[in-house]
Amino acid sequence: MTRSTIFAAFLALTLLLQGCASSSEEITINNDTVTTETPVVTVQPPTETATPLPSPTPAPSAEPSPTPTVAPAVRIVASGGNLYIRRGPEVAYDRIGVLTKGNSAEVIGQDVLSKWVQIRIPDSELTGWVSLLTPFTTIEGDLATVSAFTFTDWPKPAYVKNCTEHEILIYPGDIYLKSLWTNQDYLNQSQIDPGTYEIHDLSMEDLPLIEVVEIREGQTYYITLNGDGVYHNCPAEN
Repeated sequence: MTRSTIFAAFLALTLLLQGCASSSEEITINNDTVTTETPVVTVQPPTETATPLPSPTPAPSAEPSPTPTVAPAVRIVASGGNLYIRRGPEVAYDRIGVLTKGNSAEVIGQDVLSKWVQIRIPDSELTGWVSLLTPFTTIEGDLATVSAFTFTDWPKPAYVKNCTEHEILIYPGDIYLKSLWTNQDYLNQSQIDPGTYEIHDLSMEDLPLIEVVEIREGQTYYITLNGDGVYHNCPAEN
């Protein structure tokens, strides 16, 4: 093959490749230099793909607060007779009212030390205490739902003292008091619960009634009149 034939072949190949090349380079063959087109590959940049945002999580709906259950009121009924209402949970406290037979009152508390309940006095803004240690009471409702506490306003002691020369008997309670002149170790006086009492002359036949008295907390009541109607002064106390 002659040099001219080889050169013609390369020239034809070169022309064929011109449509695919956008840049050229020189190739030397047998000391002849030919220019060949090197195809340029265009690299397209990657298409940006939008990253989907996470779907918003719905906030949990608030649960409705349960409606508190209100326990039914507990009541005490004077089912068998009248009930004294006292200032505190013991007979040593003053009477401040009466729950009459057939009537009832709301129980709002109970004493942890005794069988007494605190009530709202009917038709009043006051409160008082009623004993459960009587067959005349009936409880309506669950007493266990009523709060218990200790009543710390302690009662003030009351006393009765015989200043006469006769012996004295007090009802109710059958309280016996010796005469002033035969007194030994204060046997002519006694501590007494607040309430209403009858004072009788024990030294006279038929135990005549001397008087009816109301004893209050913190009071000392002096008996100065005997069954004969004779009045006596009480000796001064030191």
